[in-house]
Amino acid sequence: MRIGVDLGGTNIRVACVENGIIVEKATAPCPAKENEQTILYTLEKLIGQVIRPGVKGIGIGVPSIVDSKEGVVYNVANIPAWKEVPLKRLLETRFGIPVHVNNDSNCFALGVKNFGEGQQYRDLVGITLGTGVGAGILINGILYNGRNTGAGEIGSLPYLEHDYEHYCSSNYFVYYYGMTGKEACAKAVEGDVEALKIWTEFGTHLGNLMKAVLYAYDPEAIIIGGGIASAFKYYEQAMWEMLHTFPYQKTVKNLQIIVSQKEDAALLGASAL
Repeated sequence: MRIGVDLGGTNIRVACVENGIIVEKATAPCPAKENEQTILYTLEKLIGQVIRPGVKGIGIGVPSIVDSKEGVVYNVANIPAWKEVPLKRLLETRFGIPVHVNNDSNCFALGVKNFGEGQQYRDLVGITLGTGVGAGILINGILYNGRNTGAGEIGSLPYLEHDYEHYCSSNYFVYYYGMTGKEACAKAVEGDVEALKIWTEFGTHLGNLMKAVLYAYDPEAIIIGGGIASAFKYYEQAMWEMLHTFPYQKTVKNLQIIVSQKEDAALLGASAL
């Protein structure tokens, strides 16, 4: 048994996992605006709720740059107080078992590879579309971290007037149309013509993001997760139309793009660190 943790600025989710199955799960809002110790206390309390005899380790996914060897997290997204936190040392001292820390998008990619739609692929990219854009890379079945677990930050590449994240996350809907991605999806479900047009624009931007992934990694599969993944049918066509402008069409023909249906992929991936 292992503990998996998905730590975000909105919620902290913790699960006890055995053989790829969640035995028990606990969730609480993250006190993201509080001090470092308050957030750590909330995390430790949740782990304490699900830990049991026989647990061999704790894996944690965090939206930040991570020194995965030392288990130090830096400048955690949406948690201002966590500038430099030696998370591995603190939790190993508290619970007395090994702790492994990595980027949250890497954990999603690891989760879909080990337990979800990515099991048949050796080279894949897992992309999370939500408040931001995250990506995790697996090459020959092995998670590629880079020196600071920053490999695969495709969302931060320059694109148009900003970067890909600006146009391929929920920020796009908020910034340009004054609504969340969830609200835009609800309008599309109702058949709202303007909302459907917005999703087509989004799909065009996402198609360009996918082209950047192909240039950089040429994976067998790209697996999408995150809140915006649920609206896939509204932007899928525009995404593929843009992909068909990629100069190497054999690459596009062989590519699989899959929306993950694996619940708690990031939690499971964290447990497998």
